[in-house]
Amino acid sequence: MPHQIAYKRLSRSDGHRKALLRNMATSFFKYEKIETTSTKAKEVSKVVESLITTAMAGDLAARRKLAEFLTEPAVVKKLVEQIAPSLKGRTGGYTRITKTRVRPGDAAELSLLELVK
Repeated sequence: MPHQIAYKRLSRSDGHRKALLRNMATSFFKYEKIETTSTKAKEVSKVVESLITTAMAGDLAARRKLAEFLTEPAVVKKLVEQIAPSLKGRTGGYTRITKTRVRPGDAAELSLLELVK
């Protein structure tokens, strides 16, 4: 039994999981909310929280670090110039996960991951 694993594998290989998280984080910052399964929402929330904390610095190093992870330059700009300043007063807890429904096809529990403003 594996102990002290910091993340869920999501039934994917390492590269596929990293690509999934990158794409979901980019979509999250683009639309400021996404609906996905509860397990994926929890994993994306961890990634998004750390990216917002990095964006709070707003300097060139932070922008480059964000550009390494996010897939669209316009999303990096939006994150640093709009989203991070609006959350400046908060010390954490930038996202909210709300359970919405059960998907009819496979009975997966879906959740809405949204930005707290």
